[in-house]
Amino acid sequence: MANLFDADNAPEGEPTEIVIGDFIQFKRSDLVTDYPNSTHTAEYVARITGGGATEIKLAGTAPDATKYLFTVSSVDSADFVAGYYHWQLEITETASGNRIVVDRGEFTAVVDLDENNVDPRTHAEIMIDKIEAVLQNRADGDLSSYSIAGRSLTKMAPDELLSWRDYYRREFAAEKRKAKIKRGKRNGSTVLMRF
Repeated sequence: MANLFDADNAPEGEPTEIVIGDFIQFKRSDLVTDYPNSTHTAEYVARITGGGATEIKLAGTAPDATKYLFTVSSVDSADFVAGYYHWQLEITETASGNRIVVDRGEFTAVVDLDENNVDPRTHAEIMIDKIEAVLQNRADGDLSSYSIAGRSLTKMAPDELLSWRDYYRREFAAEKRKAKIKRGKRNGSTVLMRF
C-alpha cells in the first residue's frame, strides 16, 4: 500500500466512504483536458440526505497541469456529520464566472470508532434492535391506539412491526454482503464454479 498522505499517491476519483476525522485526499485527472486548471476551478458541494444546513464544500487545487487535487484535513473532517451525502462537482470558468455541474454521486460519512460513546451500528441495525425490543415487551392484549386530553397515539400492530423488522433485516444483510465484497471475501451470493 502506498503512503496516502503523499499527494502523488492520491487515489483517482471520489471516495464512497469516509471516516469522520480522517485525512482525505483524492484527485481528478480526467477533467483537465476539457477544463484546464489554469483557466477553470473545480469544487465539490455535498449535502446530507434529508437536507438541512449540513453542507460540505471542497475546492480543488492545481498542483500541476495534469490534475485537480482535493484534500480535507483531519481537523476539518472531524466536523462532518455522520450520514449519507449527495455531491455534485462544479466547474467554474475563471474568466466569465460561469459554472456548470459536470458530475454527481454519493458517499457515506461514518463514525470514528476511536471516539468515545460512538455507536458503530448502521441505521438498519439500530432499527432491528428497536423493533425487536418493542416486540419483546408487547403484551398480547395491548391497545393499538388511545387518546388522552385530546392527543392520540397509535401503535403499530405486531404484523406491521414484523414486516418492518424483516425489511431492515434484508437491508442489513445487503450491507454485510457489500462490506464482504469490498474486503474481497466470499458472501452469500458468491457463485463458485469449477472448470
